[in-house]
Amino acid sequence: MGIIHYETRHVNNFKEVLESSARLFPARPAFKIREKDGSISEMKYPKLLNIVNALGTALCSLGLKAKHIAIMGKNSHKWCISYFGITNGTGVVVPIDKELMAEDVLNILTVSEAKAMFVDDKSYEKLQEIKDRLPQDFTFIGLDEIEGLKNIDELIKLGEELLEKGDRTFIDAEVDGNAMSSLLFTSGTTGMAKGVMLSQKNIIEDIRAIKKLVKITPDDTILSVLPLHHTYENSLCFVQLMYTGGCYCFCEGLRYITRDMQDYQPTIFVTVPLMLEKMHAKILKKVHEKKVGKFALTLGKLVQDGFVANVMEKIFAEVKKNFGGKLRLIIVGAAALNPEVAKDFKTFGIPVYIGYGLTECSPLVIGNNDHISLPDSVGIALPGVEAKIHDPDDNGVGEIWVKGPMVMLGYYKDEAATKAVFTEDGWFKTGDMGTVDEQGCYRIVGRCKNVIVTKNGKNIYPEEVEYHLNNHPFVSESIVFGADCDEAEEGTQVVAKIFPDIQAITAKLKDKQAPTKEELQTIIGDVIKEVNKKLPKYKNIRDFDIREVEFVKTTTAKIKRQANLEEDNKTTETVETTETTTQE
Repeated sequence: MGIIHYETRHVNNFKEVLESSARLFPARPAFKIREKDGSISEMKYPKLLNIVNALGTALCSLGLKAKHIAIMGKNSHKWCISYFGITNGTGVVVPIDKELMAEDVLNILTVSEAKAMFVDDKSYEKLQEIKDRLPQDFTFIGLDEIEGLKNIDELIKLGEELLEKGDRTFIDAEVDGNAMSSLLFTSGTTGMAKGVMLSQKNIIEDIRAIKKLVKITPDDTILSVLPLHHTYENSLCFVQLMYTGGCYCFCEGLRYITRDMQDYQPTIFVTVPLMLEKMHAKILKKVHEKKVGKFALTLGKLVQDGFVANVMEKIFAEVKKNFGGKLRLIIVGAAALNPEVAKDFKTFGIPVYIGYGLTECSPLVIGNNDHISLPDSVGIALPGVEAKIHDPDDNGVGEIWVKGPMVMLGYYKDEAATKAVFTEDGWFKTGDMGTVDEQGCYRIVGRCKNVIVTKNGKNIYPEEVEYHLNNHPFVSESIVFGADCDEAEEGTQVVAKIFPDIQAITAKLKDKQAPTKEELQTIIGDVIKEVNKKLPKYKNIRDFDIREVEFVKTTTAKIKRQANLEEDNKTTETVETTETTTQE
């Protein structure tokens, strides 16, 4: 496609990432940190390198050399220091979701064979119930000051003393960039946890591939909002900035995001569709309150030239102010984004790059960038990535297969699962269905395992139906699935579970009171009729349930489809059993 790549520097491992950044960007802050008194301090790259070397030296002195060490806690500079203290010469890091239940954490610690764990105070409190079931020599290290535990600050001090005495165990350790360095679990549920083995080369090649297409500089700042245990935040934000010489800051919680945006003034915002769509809805409400707002937004989307863009930027300057005033780019992934949201932000003067990836791919393999940015596509394959649609049907839909240096080593001690996702000639089967156009731009249709196959052999992708449902102002979230039905023409009927936007419905009804169950049933029934008009007959929604609470989600705000369906089935079974018992 004749795209010119930005230059990147070659490094073999994370140790070289940190050492070269300390040498190249000695005056740049790696982190900005909010202190207990509310003031903001900086940690520059040379200091970060010295602290990591001290921590790593202390970890090795505790007998943790070549061991697996977990991290569980809120996003912080100490989480990041722990990560490098493990990977730059000690052992293998096992990042764990702080929202997991104690039993699930125990399962991951057992499967991963972890010998130690960095924890914050809340995580440690949660793990009290399983602590006695861990091996006697298991070591907890506090990210905070926790009574009875060695903490990270004490270990850093110990490491500094050992370094002064000439201990070079950690500093001189050779780091194999091709070996397993990070062990990430795709599910914590007992019996289902699969450990994704990533090497430092996997992650480095991914961030270099991104940097070839998206200009990221030492002047860039990212506000960390998504969980660091996830590759999306870990690779694309944390490690990427450490490689680039940029500044990484930490949001103290979603309720503080406006304050933190103003204080840290990020230039790049990495988020998920749900968060961006909620922000978009608030912005749109304010835009429509302005006399010229709605007209300007329509004009900006219709006419895309330099003059109009400058005018739009002045009209929507307040939008940028809400993000701190310096935001130049939004990167979004982990789920599908409504294209209208991306179009609107472009009109506001902030482009949105949508990407596609998986934990198994470190994570990004396909993405929009500085050269190609489409609101309805996840973009093109990154440099070094081979991608293709396997066995496309008449509509060009098939499974996305990829090859590249960022694709995982395999699943930890699970040869069968690894073999199942790789072809003999090295293609990784993503499990996602999609299409690709003549320009090489990919579009995701849905997950292979979610597809509804009718008895007539037609395929229905729930994500397509959900897209139309979720675009309706009265629908907050939805899950679509197939149910056997002898009366249906296709032998299968499409069913939707819907969490309505009560606030939007109430506002539309101009009634101060929320709608009754009967009114809600009628309103959502009308929504279904509207949506069905946009779909072929065999994809029409034939039945629906209304939820009173949001769907259960992952920490990256993706709906847990199977977990929600199973939960609803259990509830239904309980109700049916109760009714049967009562009748008897």
